[in-house]
Amino acid sequence: MSGVFPGRRTGRLAAGAGFVMAALLSTVQTAAAITIELKDVAADRIERQRAFVEGRLPLADTPEIGRLEKRLAEAGLKSGAPMLMRIFKETSELELWLEKGDRFVLFATYPICHWSGTLGPKLREGDKQTPEGFYTITNRQMRHFGRWTRAINLGFPNAYDRAHDRDGSYILMHGGCSSVGCFAMTNQVIGEIYGLANAAIKGGQRHVPVHVFPFRLTDEALAARASSPWHGFWSTLQAGSKSFERTGRPPRVSVCDGQYRVDDAAPKAVAAAEEDVPDKKRRGKSRSDMMLGAVRSGCPAPVVVTAEGKGQAGTETPGRTR
Repeated sequence: MSGVFPGRRTGRLAAGAGFVMAALLSTVQTAAAITIELKDVAADRIERQRAFVEGRLPLADTPEIGRLEKRLAEAGLKSGAPMLMRIFKETSELELWLEKGDRFVLFATYPICHWSGTLGPKLREGDKQTPEGFYTITNRQMRHFGRWTRAINLGFPNAYDRAHDRDGSYILMHGGCSSVGCFAMTNQVIGEIYGLANAAIKGGQRHVPVHVFPFRLTDEALAARASSPWHGFWSTLQAGSKSFERTGRPPRVSVCDGQYRVDDAAPKAVAAAEEDVPDKKRRGKSRSDMMLGAVRSGCPAPVVVTAEGKGQAGTETPGRTR
């Protein structure tokens, strides 16, 4: 008997100590989530985390998530249309664009509840930075397990990141409002984004582009940061931002000799005519439809101007598509 009860008492004490330690850790982790690596425009991120902890949801400026179908109908859009996402870290905004006719139109702008780090790209595992650059989402990056039942793997590092020896893994867009290197969107918002991305992929868009920018890349904004060590990198991202705003379609992005190469997307009708003829396996989609938004690894063939106008010369340097 004396050999049993002490063990039970020890077990109860250990369990109680474990409970207290778990509570303490939970408190510490919550505090850390609010203070970790908050630089630059940190005040707004702290306020959104505070609102989340206090249950003041949805966050200010969040679209009416419960009216998705009505919002789509009112905008003349439909679930399953090709989509593009643009993230602006400085203002903590995520834009979701959907194809309508020949162009993409802005459907919704969501507040990002939290992202960690500062303006500038992610360089290495554990630096608590969120990435910047051109990324794409494929079906295999749609996550259905783990802590977040609805999460999207951004695809970091991409070909550009690897060319510059940047490393890291599992950079996600997920729910909640705490993050170290990811974009936390709250559960309701990521549910809507996940559903529209999943519908676009099922509708035939193999690569959903996600363009992550430090801020809105106007000439004035870049000039104001001319002394930043990332000014040159941000200038290459600006080419992609301007291309999309000019054409209304995701630009052709390649990683050529370790650098981003951005070319305007051809008009939808022209691209479809120049690409492969649709076949049954592609469910009526042309190759240009399915590769829309892809980031290619390799150098595009140079564009030459002939008497008849622009034309492609030669062939593209072999590479992968991500």
